[in-house]
Amino acid sequence: MEDLYSLVDWSRAQFALTAMFHWLFVPLTLGLGLIICCMETLYYRSGDVRWKHITKFWANLFGVNFALGVATGIILEFQFGTNWSNYSWFVGDIFGAPLAIEGIMAFFMESTFIAIMFFGWNKVSKGVHLASTWLTVIGASISALWILVANAWMQYPTGMQFNPDTVRNEMVDFFAVLLSPVALNKFFHSVTAGWVLGAVFVIAVSAWFLWKKRETFLAEKSMKVAAWVGFAGILLVSYTGDGSAYQVAEKQPMKLAAMEGIYEGSNGQGLVAFGILNPAKKSYDDAEDPFLFKIEIPRLLSLLATRDADGYVAGIENIIDGGYPVKNAAGEWVTAPSANDRIVEGRAAIQALADYQAATKAGDVAAATDAALRLEQNYPSFGYGYVNDLAQLVPHVPLTFYSFHIMIILGGYFVVLFVVVLLFSYKKMLARYTWLLWVFMLSLPLGYICLEAGWIVAEVGRQPWVIQDIMPTFSAISRIETSAVQTTFWLFAVLFTVLVVAEVGIMLKQIKKGSELK
Repeated sequence: MEDLYSLVDWSRAQFALTAMFHWLFVPLTLGLGLIICCMETLYYRSGDVRWKHITKFWANLFGVNFALGVATGIILEFQFGTNWSNYSWFVGDIFGAPLAIEGIMAFFMESTFIAIMFFGWNKVSKGVHLASTWLTVIGASISALWILVANAWMQYPTGMQFNPDTVRNEMVDFFAVLLSPVALNKFFHSVTAGWVLGAVFVIAVSAWFLWKKRETFLAEKSMKVAAWVGFAGILLVSYTGDGSAYQVAEKQPMKLAAMEGIYEGSNGQGLVAFGILNPAKKSYDDAEDPFLFKIEIPRLLSLLATRDADGYVAGIENIIDGGYPVKNAAGEWVTAPSANDRIVEGRAAIQALADYQAATKAGDVAAATDAALRLEQNYPSFGYGYVNDLAQLVPHVPLTFYSFHIMIILGGYFVVLFVVVLLFSYKKMLARYTWLLWVFMLSLPLGYICLEAGWIVAEVGRQPWVIQDIMPTFSAISRIETSAVQTTFWLFAVLFTVLVVAEVGIMLKQIKKGSELK
């Protein structure tokens, strides 16, 4: 068992490493792409050739980032077959469909029009080139859509049916998968977060130009466009973030409890605005106070999670023990089962599957029918049948809690940042305050920290599930040597670090070179 968890930990670490490096490139591609589209649209409408040079400057940085995003994304998808083959077998009919569509539709769309975007400036008309730029960026967003649909399905499996003959989950409703509320919310939240990062990036680079007293026209115009995109993005991020919290409260209550460090829930639950967790709190059921210190906004979490200021929000202990009111899939109020109840149901489902296979092999139709019925009744708790310790059902609370609150605090900071940039841009005062330019430049790493923190919340908070309630992470891995995963982990760590260093070096060289504006 210790070897198994070592393999699980290393497999998770390798996937997390790849995903987090990939997430360095994707949001910037989405955000910078939209800003470039806005700039080229201004060139098309105004005919001012200076906007053309501004667009080409930022497009060069977009291209470098785009290429590395594709490279890391391919490695990420291959890991489903190498490190997570049990998962791929169990749900490949569902999970593989969005990824296949992403490759066939979005990737080819991007690769077709990006060539015109970069090499067609003097070969096609202004209108055709503008359309190609927009289609490239739209293709990148569509690519993100299908990947996020696949990820959202893992967090809220829907539109499927388990086939006991093949021991696989099969898609029965494509549009239920595509249009699931979790998928749609996750897509808009992630894409608009990319707009925020793209805006912060452009503002930081433009601030450097103003500090150096170079490329003044480019810097001032770019900051204004970026600030409007970023401001729109952060407002939409806030709106979709509220939707995410509501979806998490309904479909992944353990994640919400970890995000807020709640062990004992209540009606009228407050939102922790700031808090320091108690490191002595080692288990969900010990007597230690969860917090050393916290500032709480009364009743706000209940309002956000249930749309009722007096609504009940369950804590970690409540979710383990059950017995609180909750809505079922039909929207009816029922009593939440305990984790032990669900473990019993999960093991009953596993046993029913074994009985079905034995009855089918023996040709006993009646017994097979009975086993199939028992399997269907207990299947919603299938994954619990593999859980041996209730503590396995609790995600890493400190990592989830602090990541969530870092994300929220930085989100508030970016609202202020974009308002300040817009205010000083229209008053033509950006270049007057050197200290403010430094604030803008130093905000760039905060953008990456914010987005990585959000990804940590989404993925760490749902542990131990690779598919919510259906498949725990330790059941999803490939049976390979731990040493092989360790070796590839360090190889990827070195490779990705080299790629990031190379990207930063190329971008810095391009930024120092500047635009073609004189």
